Parts: sequence; C-alpha cells; structure tokens
Amino acid sequence: MSIRQNTTTGRRLAGRLEKGADLLRALAEICRSEGITGGRLEAIGAVTAAVIGYYDQEERRYRFTSFPGGREIVSLTGNVSLLDGEPMVHAHIALADREGRVVGGHLAEGTTVFACEYLIEEHEPAEGDPLTRSLDEATGLKLWM
Repeated sequence: MSIRQNTTTGRRLAGRLEKGADLLRALAEICRSEGITGGRLEAIGAVTAAVIGYYDQEERRYRFTSFPGGREIVSLTGNVSLLDGEPMVHAHIALADREGRVVGGHLAEGTTVFACEYLIEEHEPAEGDPLTRSLDEATGLKLWM
C-alpha cells in the first residue's frame, strides 16, 4: 500500500527556542499552539544534552541512548502529522561533538536546547483529512495511514 496526499503549503514559521527547553516538546508545543496539523520542519543550533533513539526492527522497539555534554545540531529534519487527534513531531537529528564525530537517530524527549533556530512549513491537505498516524502491524511503528 502506498500512502500519498496532495498538499498545499501554508504558513512558514521561523523562530528560536529558549535555552534549556526540551527540543522535541518545544517544537510540538509550537505546532499545537499554532494549530499546525501537518508539515515539515528543520532546525540547527546546539544542545547541552541529547537523547536519541534507534528502532530495533527485530525487537520492534526503540532503544534510546543519552549523550551528556554539548553538541552541535548538524541537521534536524522531520514532519508533523496527527496522532490521536494531536499534532505529533517526528524528527531525526544528527549531532557533532567537539572532534566532529557525528551521532544520529530519532529525536527523543530529554534533548536540552543550548541554542536552536527552527523553520516549520505548514502543509494542508488539498482535499480530505490531514495525514494521521496509526499502528502499522507490519513494522510496529505508528506510520501515516
């Protein structure tokens, strides 16, 4: 099965997150407060600590790793869609340490902002309902349905 939806581009929001904010929660709160039910996002900046995940396909669960200490956000990219009627941010992040070594994966709560500039591009369905997430039995993930 292929899931596709024609969308129109709505608002484009640009901003900065407060130092000390939880990166994932702050991005999700912006989407909730702005009524964004679909879109894409990106960000750059730095974190003071990070938690990132890797989905273990055999065990069908995320494995999370904590990275204390400062790191640069080399790239953060993601999307926004609905899960249980609420906007959900799904983002992946790549982080570099002072030697330039990069780690990356699924952005998780517990990632603390040092400095962060973000862009959110709202996407609205050209017709029909916004993209929603539900459990996909084949993968064990909550994917667009």
